Amino acid sequence: MKVLIVCTNHDSYPTKSGKTGLWLSELTHFYNVMTRRKVLIDLVSPQGGKIPVDERSMDLKDEVNQKYLADTTFLEKFENSLKPSDINPKDYRLVYFTGGNGGLWDFPDNVELQEITRSIYENNGMVTAVCHGVSGLLNVKLSDGSYLIHDKYVTGYAHVEDTLMSFVSEVPFHLEDLLKERGAHYTKAMIPFVEFIEMDERLITGQNPNSAKKVATKALEELFEK
Repeated sequence: MKVLIVCTNHDSYPTKSGKTGLWLSELTHFYNVMTRRKVLIDLVSPQGGKIPVDERSMDLKDEVNQKYLADTTFLEKFENSLKPSDINPKDYRLVYFTGGNGGLWDFPDNVELQEITRSIYENNGMVTAVCHGVSGLLNVKLSDGSYLIHDKYVTGYAHVEDTLMSFVSEVPFHLEDLLKERGAHYTKAMIPFVEFIEMDERLITGQNPNSAKKVATKALEELFEK
């Protein structure tokens, strides 16, 4: 079994001087669950190459982050992520969109990533995403022209969480609002930043960084049951 993990290449804000990008634990925690089950993993990003990391997510107290920042196999993939044109969707049983604010800029309108996602889903694969990575599903259309997330139960980074992190004025849109506009049934935890996932058939989404491990665990349960 092979899994494709999507990461952002976008690293800047319109006015804030700090760098954005991937929220590191949303990659490492998912990656860790998968590799412990010997699942093969490829990393892809819209442009390929090195993946930028949001500096706020470099939590050295996070043992899983530390583990993979010292893992040469992981770092080789991380520094040299594949481009969408390198990907054959038929090779993968699952695609996972990581979060971090960067994805809000380069996930939603990437047609190649949309096609990869549609192909995996329509080939009986799973589509998963966490936090701002759920933005990568906003414009995915199925072969019948309908949106993948229309009438599906999904979660993703909540507007209140953006507000509490003081980045409301910096992001290009509010994910919660656009998910609802696409006809998704958006749900969220009653308390911000608490682990929370939503599942609708072969679509699994997580609300925030604390949900990445649970998304991976649930995805494995579904994949190995079949």
